[in-house]
Parts: sequence; structure tokens; C-alpha cells
Amino acid sequence: MPEPTSVPAPPVTVSRPVSEALLNEKWDRCISNMLIKSTVGLGFGIVFSVLLFRRRAWPAFVGVGFGAGRAYEECNWSLKQASQELKRKA
Repeated sequence: MPEPTSVPAPPVTVSRPVSEALLNEKWDRCISNMLIKSTVGLGFGIVFSVLLFRRRAWPAFVGVGFGAGRAYEECNWSLKQASQELKRKA
């Protein structure tokens, strides 16, 4: 007599509220954007430091600051837009 085949149980998924999932997505994008823009700013700062400013350190720090500041502003705008969208839906 053949043995009955066992069917695996479907995976249990925890559904998060839409607002939490949206917020997590926005924060992930903000953090990655901050890392990328700060690194690009650091790169430009190093290049300008070597080429124009006789190997001073301040252009690299200014580049990181500009990159991080731009990423912060984009993140702030993105989170405000998400907040407004959620308020309109509610």
C-alpha cells in the first residue's frame, strides 16, 4: 500500500501594516542614499584636494558634508510625502 504524500504547510507570513512597510522602504532608501552620496562627495573632495588644494583635508570633509546634507534633504522630503499620502488615504 503506498504511503500518503505529505504536503508541506504554507509558510507563515506576517503581514505588516501598509504604513510600516512604506516607512521601512523609505528608511532603507534613505540610508543607502546617504551612504552613496557621502561616498561620492568624499571622492570629489579627495580629487579636488589632490588637484587644487595641495593635499589639504578640508575639501574631503566638505564633500562628505555636502553629500550627507543632500541625502538628508531628499530623505526628509520623501518621508514628508509619504506622511501626506497616508493622511490622505485615512
